[in-house]
Amino acid sequence: MSGQALRVLVADDNPLNRRTLVRLLKGLGYTGVVVDDGLQALECLRQRSFDLLLLDDFMPGLDGVRTLAEIRRLEAGSGRHLPVIMCTGHDLPEDRQRYLGLGADGYLCKPPGLEALIAEIAAVLGPSRS
Repeated sequence: MSGQALRVLVADDNPLNRRTLVRLLKGLGYTGVVVDDGLQALECLRQRSFDLLLLDDFMPGLDGVRTLAEIRRLEAGSGRHLPVIMCTGHDLPEDRQRYLGLGADGYLCKPPGLEALIAEIAAVLGPSRS
């Protein structure tokens, strides 16, 4: 991202998944915030701006799908668009299309490897920003 680290919000209720994502993101030189659920993600987005959201699909309370819907609702008519990569432990062939159809920009199966994470960020943000 032209000399500036990406600011990434990670929303995942699983401590192991959060640690894995944070380790990978730090290794890439990215900065960010980690939250446990969709409500915390929305609150964090009200207070700060991010370049990317890695969003778990299944979380207690406000899950990833409803969080994504709320983000897109809040963006409607604003001219803003937060790139969102949905992260899931399920890897069925139809999952990617389902999440993209719901408004996600990308999709990762957890736990992602470094190459998969880099590739999906580049696909979502473009190679010059990843």
